Amino acid sequence: MRQEKAPAHVTQAMLEVVKNQIKVGDPPETKSTFKRLQDSGIERKEAIRLIACVVANEIFNIMKHDEEFNEKRYVENLKHLPAMPWE
Repeated sequence: MRQEKAPAHVTQAMLEVVKNQIKVGDPPETKSTFKRLQDSGIERKEAIRLIACVVANEIFNIMKHDEEFNEKRYVENLKHLPAMPWE
């Protein structure tokens, strides 16, 4: 499957979402996932990028299915990182 690269401003927005979630601790699983990834040897920038993939996936699901944010699904997807759970 061919993957399109997101425009730079969209990528930057996803990264900012992750950084803000880590900073404020909401949801707390984002910060704990970030710490877990770093503790496993993944560099900061890559850990944030991986979490941003989960954010983007959740936004995609919200838009595709016209639904609310599903925190349970989001947290479950964080647990699978660094593997992408939807692959």
